[in-house]
Amino acid sequence: MVHGYKGVKFQNWARTYGCCPEMYYQPTSVEEVREVLALARQQNKRVKVVGGGHSPSDIACTDGFMIHMGKMNRVLQVDTEKKQVTVEAGILLSDLHPQLGKHGLALSNLGAVSDVTAGGVIGSGTHNTGIKHGILPTLSHPVAPEKQCLNFTRIWFGELVMNTDCRLRSAFKTCLQYVLAWTHAVFPFAFCRGQVLDNLDSHLKKSEYFRFLWFPHSENVSVIYQDHTNKPPSSSANWFWDYAIGFYLLEFLLWISSFLPGLVGWINRFFFWLLFTRKRESSNLSHEIFTYECRFKQHVQDWAIPREKTKEALLELKAVLETHPKMVAHFPVEVRFTRGDDILLSPCFQRDSCYMNIIMYRPYGKDIPRLDYWLAYETIMKKVGGRPHWAKAHNCTRKDFEKMYPAFSKFCAIREKLDPTGMFLNAYLEKVFY
Repeated sequence: MVHGYKGVKFQNWARTYGCCPEMYYQPTSVEEVREVLALARQQNKRVKVVGGGHSPSDIACTDGFMIHMGKMNRVLQVDTEKKQVTVEAGILLSDLHPQLGKHGLALSNLGAVSDVTAGGVIGSGTHNTGIKHGILPTLSHPVAPEKQCLNFTRIWFGELVMNTDCRLRSAFKTCLQYVLAWTHAVFPFAFCRGQVLDNLDSHLKKSEYFRFLWFPHSENVSVIYQDHTNKPPSSSANWFWDYAIGFYLLEFLLWISSFLPGLVGWINRFFFWLLFTRKRESSNLSHEIFTYECRFKQHVQDWAIPREKTKEALLELKAVLETHPKMVAHFPVEVRFTRGDDILLSPCFQRDSCYMNIIMYRPYGKDIPRLDYWLAYETIMKKVGGRPHWAKAHNCTRKDFEKMYPAFSKFCAIREKLDPTGMFLNAYLEKVFY
């Protein structure tokens, strides 16, 4: 029989949200998960599943039963002929990469962080960039019980409202292992406006994994190209030390700026110079290029907007910061692009999208005022038809989502039928669905 623990305090990676579940479970099998669910039904308790805990929101929090997936982390099957891998949902992608590498395989796209679980990246709609590529749930291959309602199940918020076996296993389409070349170019914002924002299609066709970064309170833009290459892996050691030492320095400077907010613009410009003004190129295995180590805690907002609204949204965000000089914005504003899909609650549902990501760091765990920036950003995102990333914090309610998603009411009807007592809800999901 699975054993539960009392007195466990859960906190997400950024320590921005936390909770004290009544009981905390770490099952090792589907049967043990079923035991927890049966007990929850018997005692009329709510249940929430958590993976890596990296989401910068309260999506994983509960005061009921928490099921942590960390001990269900095995690779179940690798089919090299079909290029498909089936894993338990609790496996971290950082542990999956070397397992795939043993078979000469890799995932065709990844987000920026690999300390996240396979189930988590599917259930929350994680993404990267590349207009030929969809969000990571589009890589998921349906296991038998969920085929009939795949577009419902591909984004599931950590709810076990479908067949339990489906929820606790993830099947990914893979590809042959590959090396990516990473290059970048730097531009003043005005040049970026004309050469990039007005010519997005040409850049998206030119580079498979195209993105760009704007450094707020400055005119600095870095355009980044990541593409397949036949070159052998060869990262720059000097670049690594610049990056590592630079971010330790950044944390200290941002802590100083919490007392002197006027320094933030200077800090943003300094780190643009440090990280991007020297010509750098590197090549490495795909997961080494896609992902990076988060050096310290942060608040994050990330919305998907129609691709054709990219220029309008970015120019308006820049204008807001220029007309409100006391509004502080850390670097970078990261702009990425993703192919549309047919997943009912995908932020990219039925449209190619631009993801515009903003960050406020928490140097030494200290919160820096961000609410004015957050509100201005969300206002712009809503104005241009945006939809928030499900794993990130946002202020949207069901009324907002009904406007954003053509199939939202359909999704809610299915969800309520599968979970009529609301056993798999929490405060975050109540705000979304009710």
